[in-house]
Parts: sequence; C-alpha cells; structure tokens
Amino acid sequence: MAVASRVKPLDLFTPEEWAKISARSSWRGIFMVGHAWAVILAAGALFVAFPNPLTYILAVMLIGARQLGLAILMHEAAHGGLHPNLKVNDWIGEWLCAAPIGASLASYRPYHLTHHKYAQQAQDPDLILSAPFPTTRRSLRRKMIRDLTGQTFFKQRFGPLLGKLKGDQPKGAIFTGEIARQKPFLLWNLGLLVVLSALGLWWAWLALWIVPMATWFPLVTRLRNIAEHALVAKDEPDPFRHARTTKANWIERALIAPYHVNFHAEHHMFMHTPCWNLPLAHRLLERKGLTEGMLTAPGYLAVLNEASSKVPA
Repeated sequence: MAVASRVKPLDLFTPEEWAKISARSSWRGIFMVGHAWAVILAAGALFVAFPNPLTYILAVMLIGARQLGLAILMHEAAHGGLHPNLKVNDWIGEWLCAAPIGASLASYRPYHLTHHKYAQQAQDPDLILSAPFPTTRRSLRRKMIRDLTGQTFFKQRFGPLLGKLKGDQPKGAIFTGEIARQKPFLLWNLGLLVVLSALGLWWAWLALWIVPMATWFPLVTRLRNIAEHALVAKDEPDPFRHARTTKANWIERALIAPYHVNFHAEHHMFMHTPCWNLPLAHRLLERKGLTEGMLTAPGYLAVLNEASSKVPA
C-alpha cells in the first residue's frame, strides 16, 4: 500500500529557518479562535445595529466564512497546532471549533491524518472530493446554487438520518443515536438560542447563525476543496504537487480563505507546522526558487475557471 512521498525539511531549510517555521505558540491558536468568534459577533451586531439587505448579506458572508474558519481551526487542532498542551489543544478544537458547527474533532482526526498519509494516492479518502473535476461550467454552477439555497446543507445534515429511517432499524433507536451523536452541536445551538432570546434577539439564531451555516459555509467549503486538490494528479510522486497553494487577496481571506488555509501545498509538505507559520514557509521557499515546482494558482477565480473548463458533451 503506497504512502505519499515526503520532504525532509532540513533538506530545504537551515536549522534556524526550520526552528522558526515549526515553532509552536501557547497563545496564537487561542487568539485565532477568539478572532473567529469576534468576527461572528461583530458581523451579527452590524446587521442588528443597521438592518438592511446589504448589511445582512455581508453578515451572512462574514459569519459563514468564519464558520469555515472554525472548521479550519478544528483542522489545525487535528494536527495538534492550536496549543502545545494536547489536552488544551483538543478541548479548544472540540468545544470551541468543532461542536458549534456540528463537527467532531475526535472523528475528524483519524480520517484527516489518513488523507495526509495517502495524499493523492489510491487510499486517500479525500480523492472523492477532487474526482469530479474538471467539470463543466453548468455543472459547477448547479453545485454552487445547491450550496447557496441550502440543499447541500440539508443533504449533509439530514441525508444520513433519512437513509437510516428507510431501513429496518427501530426508529426510536435511530433518533436516540443521532441525538447522542449531535449532542455537542445541539447543546451549543440551544445555548446560543437561550442567550439571544434573553437579549430579545431570538430570531438572530436562525437569521445570523443557521442561514450562514446553510448557505455561505457550504459554498466556501466547496471552493476550499476545489482549490486544494481539484485537478491534482492521482498517484502524484512529487510532494511539492500533492496540493495547491492559492494566492489570496484580503477580500478572499475575509470571505473565502481565512487563517492561511490557502497555503495548502506547504501544509501538506510540513503538516505539523502551525498555520500561522505557513506564509513564512512560502516566503522562504520562494527566496530559494523552490516555489516554481509547486502547484500554485494566482487566485480562487483562476482555480474555478480551470476546474470548470470541461467542454460539454
């Protein structure tokens, strides 16, 4: 069973450079989690203070992007990067990042580390995400419409449950098991609803938490997946080309690619490097002329154009 090829950091960097790139922090990860929640609260407050269609659309986009940010920081926790203390790292990743968006760090970590072990090889569990590409513009447009209209959200959240209900298992046991599985998510949402109701803003739970989660969050998650691995060669032997790094301007970082997630080639090469050090890794590789061999894109629009370049039959 072939595993993905690896690079040796000290073949690329001096010991001093690698010490800076690989350095952990006891506060940067906590700060990023706090930042994600601060943006969510600020975006919601903006609409509450100035309610109009423009501020609502902006709030949905910013909150949905930070919900993706929480997923990215859960991903960081899966690599032990949020905090040097693994217990602190896992608690923050599970309860402040994963649970609010209905994810599970405990379930995600083994799945994701398998993806890294077999990146772009036959055993990579994420190959299914890049398999449909390239596709046609019409097909990509349909997918994006399903994201923005909540269809993707409904399918992902309720599809497995509906599938089980069609089987022969006792319905009561199915519902009990699903409630147990979703307990952290349900507790978080109940807490949000209670707090907002106490402030006279019960409607904000639906309008400013669930709607972004059902619309913009699925869309930017799709864009992230496309940018990272779509059109990357299967069985690729070059570790510089197991994933794509996409340049992101400040608008893309705010609405599509928070917390340095766009440096995905560097992440695969140095998977235990904290995300805030990935830009430094990229700059050093660039100075050494090593980024020319990497898989890169000038922006997310360029990736989408390439991913939807298939000519209709």
